[in-house]
Amino acid sequence: MSSAVPGALPEEALLRCADEPIAVPGAVQPHGVLLAVTEPDLAVVVASANAQELFGRSVAGLDQVLGAADLAALRGGLAGDLAELNPLRVQVSGAEMDVVVHRADGLLLTEWEPVFGAEQVGAAWHRRLPAVLQRLSATATLDELTDVLARDVRTVTGFDRVMVYRFDAEWNGEVIAEDRREDLEPFLGLRYPASDIPAQARALYATNWMRIIPDAGYRPVPLDPPLTPSTGRPLDLSGAMLRSVSPVHLEYLANMGVVASMSVSLIDGGRLWGLIACHHYAGPHRPSYADRVAAEFLGRTASLLLPTTVAAGEQSGIVEVASRQAQLAAVVGRTPRGLAAALADGEVTALDLLPAGGAAVRLDGQLRLLGATPPADRVEPLVRALLAAGRPVTDAVSGVLPDAADLAGTASGVLAVEVPGGREDFLAWFRPETVREVTWGGNPYTSKTAQTAAGPRLSPRRSFDAWSETVRETAQPWRPHEVAAARTLAGDLADAALSRAAEDNRLAGALQRTLLLGELPAVPGFALAARYLPSAEDVVGGDWYDLVPLPGGTVSIVLGDVAGHGLAAAAVTAQLRHALRAHLLRAPGPGAALDGLNEVIAALLPGEMATAVVVELDPATGDVVIANAGHLPVLHVTSAGAQFLSDGRGPALGLLDSAGYRETRIRLSGEDRLLLFSDGLVERGRGGLESGLAALREAAGSAAAEPEALLDALLAALDPPRTDDVTLLGIART
Repeated sequence: MSSAVPGALPEEALLRCADEPIAVPGAVQPHGVLLAVTEPDLAVVVASANAQELFGRSVAGLDQVLGAADLAALRGGLAGDLAELNPLRVQVSGAEMDVVVHRADGLLLTEWEPVFGAEQVGAAWHRRLPAVLQRLSATATLDELTDVLARDVRTVTGFDRVMVYRFDAEWNGEVIAEDRREDLEPFLGLRYPASDIPAQARALYATNWMRIIPDAGYRPVPLDPPLTPSTGRPLDLSGAMLRSVSPVHLEYLANMGVVASMSVSLIDGGRLWGLIACHHYAGPHRPSYADRVAAEFLGRTASLLLPTTVAAGEQSGIVEVASRQAQLAAVVGRTPRGLAAALADGEVTALDLLPAGGAAVRLDGQLRLLGATPPADRVEPLVRALLAAGRPVTDAVSGVLPDAADLAGTASGVLAVEVPGGREDFLAWFRPETVREVTWGGNPYTSKTAQTAAGPRLSPRRSFDAWSETVRETAQPWRPHEVAAARTLAGDLADAALSRAAEDNRLAGALQRTLLLGELPAVPGFALAARYLPSAEDVVGGDWYDLVPLPGGTVSIVLGDVAGHGLAAAAVTAQLRHALRAHLLRAPGPGAALDGLNEVIAALLPGEMATAVVVELDPATGDVVIANAGHLPVLHVTSAGAQFLSDGRGPALGLLDSAGYRETRIRLSGEDRLLLFSDGLVERGRGGLESGLAALREAAGSAAAEPEALLDALLAALDPPRTDDVTLLGIART
């Protein structure tokens, strides 16, 4: 059987249940009287219909039912903390009553409960309360804590059965501790579906610690008037101990044979963790207010102990995960440039971090799998789908992604975390399904709906006999400390990547600066100028330029651009620069030198790609020989205008094993200028490269002839976006 939530019910009935006004039922239980009064005159504006019966007359103000001393005590208490006032023991017509007060809807709500008829455990137990609290705090495990809690709450309240009931992630409940009358069948270990306690009831439990129903067969006592005069709405009874409860809940108790009940909330970190549920079968049962407060105090104390007690039960697992986390943090620190291999193949791997059947490590775009995982082609889509659904941590993948049900053998449970950095990297752990038998308190699938005049409403099941089912397609749940450890490792990887990137950029910047001439050497007969603008995004690019004096008096000027950015690109740039220098010194011309450099890339740097243009100048004659390997064409500017020298432009370096670069020859005279530039100068958004080249040619045709002024004018006119390196070299005949 699948792990679908039990008790699927018609949507209309569920909506009607969710809309039931349980906080404003307009009625109270008959074991007490409610009077809502204004302050400071204490005039009654809303009263329960049984007030006249209790007081022997209609009540217009509290001064009509309280003696002078009691009235003064009440007024004195209203100026301070109401919790310190409650309960106020008063005399009404010779009978003792406990008065409990709180404020709601701008009124003072007073609840009057006769002391007579309430069962009392006696003063002896209350004197032993410190010892009881010591017994609670001395427990070392969750089982011990809940066992002691159930036993002591039953002792102080006298109910036939007291259970500690814990919620799971889907709000199904399980009885994890019980103290009962010997003749009753045990409920320990039984589970109850989330529909037994609807969401709005759980919300009230999270704010109102205690609820009591002394007689589940009671008739609700209406409030008069039904609408509060000052608001025009029903009175808010969410904080009232006398609040009448849902008819569905009373029907539920009747079906279980429960005559009286009480519950105390268990709250961990502001979230409802469970309940202390008290049942009585022998007849109506009303513990005294003092005994109920004592039970609530035990529940509040246990709630404070829950975090440390639960953690203590998981301590061995927490310590193990923390140890692995520290080891992996050390691995990340030692191997920032080989993280994927270290996490997948090292002595301690990502799979060792958590109890799991398999793991996936995707770093720098490469996926590595460890242990038992889904097929490689399904891992990434599975993780992406869970992240997109906002459910990266689940113990029932098929409940989130029904199409992944066939992966139950390896990935019923998935814990996925993104590695920050914008590269879509992630870590993931997988757990197989854990087939298990679950015993419910009655068949959870038999809850029905009942037709009423207002429409269908929930009707609780009638049988609560133990009912078992086999649950599949669920894995062992992920613990909070496991999720935290996974996220911490992802954060460590992101920090390492940032640190590595910063170091790479620093090294690359230093390396690149060695590839850029601080000052161009003087070349007789020519004026030279250079400009280099690094990317504004602080990413080191692959631009470089060089000037190489050659045998025979000629000079080669080089501008190149290696594909990529960062340290790797800068390292390749350095190798190409020095290799080209060597070839320029030996080759008969720039075309042959580029052929030689292309062979170096094919043999020693396969997969790398670069562009370069070489301009060989003869100072004696002004002759120029140009060879171009996939680089943007040289711009030739004369008095007649500007044009690009595209003839003979060959493929980029590294594209072909043998390129055969050709050469173009021209002679510079008069005010002729040559401009070498990288693509960062002319590439731009909408217009693209063609638009940028046209703008460059137009600006160069009207700019100054002297190279320094020419380059400044071009940069001002084109205003490149600085998303890439920008390099310019200007050459003029003098």
